[in-house]
Amino acid sequence: MIETKEKRDRNDIFGMPILGFIFSNKYFIMLIRFLVLGLFAYGIYFGFVEPSKENTFTKELFWGLFWSLFMVVTLATFGRIFCGICPHGFVGKHITKFGLNKEMPSWLKNPWWGLMLLIIGWWAVSYSLPGFYRAPLVTAILFTAITAVAFLLFYLYKDMSYCKYICPIGSVTKAYHRVSSTWLGSYKEDCSECKTFECASACSYNLKPFTFNNKNSMQDCSLCMDCASACDAISFKLVKPSTSLYKKFKIDKIEVWTYILITAAITITMNFHHGLGRSPVAETMPWVQTAAYFENIFNFGAVDSIGLFAFLYAVVITLFLVYLGMYVASKTLKVEFSKTFYTLGYAFAPLFIIGGLTHLMHSFFTHTYADIANGFIYGFSLDVAQVQNLASRKDGWLAIFDIFKYLAAFWAFLIMYKRVNLFDASKSAKTIAFFFASLLIIFYLALNLSRFYIAKTQHNGSGMHKHSSHTHQSQARG
Repeated sequence: MIETKEKRDRNDIFGMPILGFIFSNKYFIMLIRFLVLGLFAYGIYFGFVEPSKENTFTKELFWGLFWSLFMVVTLATFGRIFCGICPHGFVGKHITKFGLNKEMPSWLKNPWWGLMLLIIGWWAVSYSLPGFYRAPLVTAILFTAITAVAFLLFYLYKDMSYCKYICPIGSVTKAYHRVSSTWLGSYKEDCSECKTFECASACSYNLKPFTFNNKNSMQDCSLCMDCASACDAISFKLVKPSTSLYKKFKIDKIEVWTYILITAAITITMNFHHGLGRSPVAETMPWVQTAAYFENIFNFGAVDSIGLFAFLYAVVITLFLVYLGMYVASKTLKVEFSKTFYTLGYAFAPLFIIGGLTHLMHSFFTHTYADIANGFIYGFSLDVAQVQNLASRKDGWLAIFDIFKYLAAFWAFLIMYKRVNLFDASKSAKTIAFFFASLLIIFYLALNLSRFYIAKTQHNGSGMHKHSSHTHQSQARG
């Protein structure tokens, strides 16, 4: 193990009294992993033995605490730390040690598998069949199946390939860690003298942490901190938010597609279905009218046709705006479309992970906190009173969290400005390229401003579509 310099940089978390202990003490990290693993296993078990809707523990553990509260909040701040304590990765590391360690086949070695499982397997189904996955028994079956697949692939293939390519949230955590305010790297002066590379040897993902700084990329790093336990020259620093996005680095196409598709599937669809769907103009929305038209032709049964078409419209509109904007930007910059698309596409990162904090914080105070607490009370049969919500939806002070929506747009514009300047072009060409490449950001901003205007000028809910009301409560936690 290399001994790093006597005094760490001031922004190095490992050198800070409390945060340093939390992120670098291997025994504390192990305790957290066992705790999360225990909750994970108990949540699945409880879903099987208590399959009725009264079992709020299983639902709130997986769909309240793990996703989206902990996941979104930590990704937006400290980065990919959920992966560092994930039960699949934790157990998977030990399975891999005595596994077959084969190379994953090229057809399976594709992160699109994980992303499509999330977009289609989760979000498309969730909008079409609201509340389906949140039933305790379905949740238990779902995570049992995912765990079985994960453990099988850990046994068969090396380098934690399941996490890199198949895990439904792998692409999400990998892409959005770039927005966070932390960076794992190393002290260059210490690494220059290294002959043993303990940090790389300790990495189950076969990464080289000592190259992260020069590459301006942490690649598939899950912040498990195994490298930090092996070598004292590893650093974990507080940095300016999304600092890596302002510079050049090796483009990872799946990251850009994650930003685009997650923005469509969550941010835009939720604005369509949950936001405008509660407004007085709901009946005039094209997804509502399309659903009404097809309901006269087909019997959708239990399928929420409005949710389905809101999702489809969001995906189509998002892709149209992105492709149109990037096409014009590429012609203006006189750069091939692919390079323009993947270089500037990183600017969309804040739209979900920062903008989503508005809904997340609203929900936390109006129901999520109480739902999680009461779920744990039920799950562990605690002899305590039920917890009440921290606030009502009518409380005006909740509007303070709306700032995250506009912060997300400003942040995205800033990243777009920085990344447009990576191209060698005239000022006028960059200005035009900036505008057109930002069409999705402009649409996102206009969407939120429209919702604000409608809420202020019309009586809320007077025109709500009769078929959409039953879906709002379930989608509010999406």
